[in-house]
Amino acid sequence: MEEDEYESVLCVKPEVHVYRIPPRATNRGYRASEWQLDQPSWSGRLRITAKGQVAYIKLEDKTSGELFAQAPVDQFPGSAVESVTDSSRYFVVRIEDGTGRRAFIGIGFVDRGDAFDFNVALQDHFKWVKQQCEFAKQAQNPDEGPKLDLGFKEGQTIKINIANIKKKEGAAGTPRARPASTGGLSLLPPPPGGKASTLIPPSGEQLSTGGSLIQPGSGSAAESWPQSKPATAATADVWGDFTKSTGPSSSQTQPGTGWVQF
Repeated sequence: MEEDEYESVLCVKPEVHVYRIPPRATNRGYRASEWQLDQPSWSGRLRITAKGQVAYIKLEDKTSGELFAQAPVDQFPGSAVESVTDSSRYFVVRIEDGTGRRAFIGIGFVDRGDAFDFNVALQDHFKWVKQQCEFAKQAQNPDEGPKLDLGFKEGQTIKINIANIKKKEGAAGTPRARPASTGGLSLLPPPPGGKASTLIPPSGEQLSTGGSLIQPGSGSAAESWPQSKPATAATADVWGDFTKSTGPSSSQTQPGTGWVQF
């Protein structure tokens, strides 16, 4: 397949040491303290590549890039790569030469961060491999995949809190309360000057000076309206000044009229 022919680089570390390790006599894990850490067998560059679902740990020369050893990894964690029990910077790797021969060697990083990146690069690759396998199974059997159930279970209810929802006052469509009528009269708003409002009586009715309504034909209408008072002596004197003659022609008056000609 074309996907298997494409090789991607997962991680590159410029310095790594290779150690000869003694054979493991028991089932207990490897210990880096049993190696001769001050005398590595080889030092160079480490590169992790991936081709398809298989990852490859390649030990190469720093200058020429010549391949020293290669360890194919088809599962992690597994027998191809194991961590030691007494340090996080050392691992045991199973290398192959392509002819079927295998050997276990120890590798170690000077920096602890390089060892962490080495470990994470392998983990991420095989997480991706696991996802690809799950996607392939779902594509072959779509009915076997998990289905989303959005229905209510028996006795299950939901609650909606509408206490914080308030309707804006005066919003469109909200009816406003009309003022109650006062005895069938229409009250006009007061003028801007602050004067008292004038009552407008309905048609066919009259308003007295005291503000009370008078029905047409009522006998008390004459009593409600103010009566004209007789002229007093003071007013007669005032008008008498105008009736005095100021000249020969002013003494003549027109009969039947109460006005003085000037």
